Amino acid sequence: MKLAIFDGAVALRPSDEDWSNLRRQIDNVGADIVVSNEMPFGEWLASSEQFDDKRAENSIRLHEEGLDAFRNLNTRIMLSSRPVRTEGKLANEAFALHSGEYRFLHQKHYFPQEYGFYEESWFETKRTGFEVSRVEDLGVGVLLCTEIMFNERARELGRAGADLIVTPRATGMNIHRWMIAGAMAAIVSGCYVASANRIGQTRDGQQFGGAGFVFSPTGELLAQTSVAHPVVTVDLDLLATRRQKALYPCYVVDRFASRLVSQATN
Repeated sequence: MKLAIFDGAVALRPSDEDWSNLRRQIDNVGADIVVSNEMPFGEWLASSEQFDDKRAENSIRLHEEGLDAFRNLNTRIMLSSRPVRTEGKLANEAFALHSGEYRFLHQKHYFPQEYGFYEESWFETKRTGFEVSRVEDLGVGVLLCTEIMFNERARELGRAGADLIVTPRATGMNIHRWMIAGAMAAIVSGCYVASANRIGQTRDGQQFGGAGFVFSPTGELLAQTSVAHPVVTVDLDLLATRRQKALYPCYVVDRFASRLVSQATN
């Protein structure tokens, strides 16, 4: 299966020239699976510390339009995230479009609260859990942005049968730690790990660093985006990820956790 990732420009809109240019590049590579950055359309809501209902509604509307734009891409499987309404805030919901049909995958659980990333002010989680979804013959797990920093989640997804962990993100210019997190997520899970990012500077001066990446199930960097190449592809070998799960370190059992479970049930 051929996988493509793309870094989206800040304030990307489904009707603008930036999207038209991206769409042409995505369509030209003919990928079976396409992974976008986190909530790719419109402004980055969490740049503001204060929740704003009108801005939230505008983002929801743009991402509804974005679903139609994604459905028109030359791909069978589109993986991304979007804002959806909860009682008081929003949920950041990862989804798959499989042959145009919407499938829920995951809602983000981990929210930073600092300059430029006031996500706790905007988001909450209404559907809990880190599950593996089957999309055709592919086991898909999701770690949205900050969630990739927690290796135990990647390990759980690998042991639950994921072949691919996708990490749509919106991160700044410090790319180094995200590359380390992506490599480690691949190593502990035995999965391919694919992540795309926003790229560029907003009108308020906030910068997003791009540098989307794909790591192999053994932690080797297979592809990375750049300003000149915002769309990159790799071929996924599902046998490779399934073999890797029987090898070090994926096969290692957490005996301490096993003892705790045994003690709790006795």
